[in-house]
Amino acid sequence: MSRLKPFPVPASVGVALTCLAILLCASPLAAQNNDNNLLFLLASGFLCDPGESSACPATAKSNQGDSYEMSGAGTLEVQSKSVRAAGTYTHRFPSGNVLETGVWLAGELLSFNSYGAAPNARPRQGWASGPALFALKRLPMPSGPVPTGGLAVLRIRLVPLQGRSRNAVLQVNCALGDVPRERSVEGLRLSIEGNANDFSEEGSGRVMFLLTRPEVSAAVKTPQQEPAPDSVEPPSTQ
Repeated sequence: MSRLKPFPVPASVGVALTCLAILLCASPLAAQNNDNNLLFLLASGFLCDPGESSACPATAKSNQGDSYEMSGAGTLEVQSKSVRAAGTYTHRFPSGNVLETGVWLAGELLSFNSYGAAPNARPRQGWASGPALFALKRLPMPSGPVPTGGLAVLRIRLVPLQGRSRNAVLQVNCALGDVPRERSVEGLRLSIEGNANDFSEEGSGRVMFLLTRPEVSAAVKTPQQEPAPDSVEPPSTQ
């Protein structure tokens, strides 16, 4: 089993802050190279628009009652199984008191199972707005991404603001399209290396994948000019 290499905590925090700031800005360029690219939002961006108080953050609970609250965003390249993603997390006691806070960094896309596009899905255009995440009040979105359901399994690293970082496996489920019965609940699940408790009970929170497609520009044909004749005969006179 491959493992993520340890990162110094200050460097990891800086990487996470920078990573999320540029991820979606770079996505339109990536989309032109591969039609299997996906953006994903985990309790962030336009999912957190006012009116849905339970949309953000996304929560996973253990059978002991403690929970992880997570937000983030990123891009997936399905064919190459690569991922660029980052976010924040908060670990809470069953009482609600905070045990730990930090950032998470994605290191590997283990798998992605697509459920297909949402019924009657229309491309979402423009900017994705929402509450500030890493001081970002607006996340740019390329024009035309299509809401798509699926289950992404990511290998991530949890980097607390204090203490030792840990490896984990994050499952992000978007219940759109042809959803399997056992994955009908949208949200996340988290399994932490060295922790006997799996956070396998999805709580509140919104997740969405957005399929990006390369822009196709039609070739414009220009009328060909007739070759100039070698010589021009003068008009005949009678």
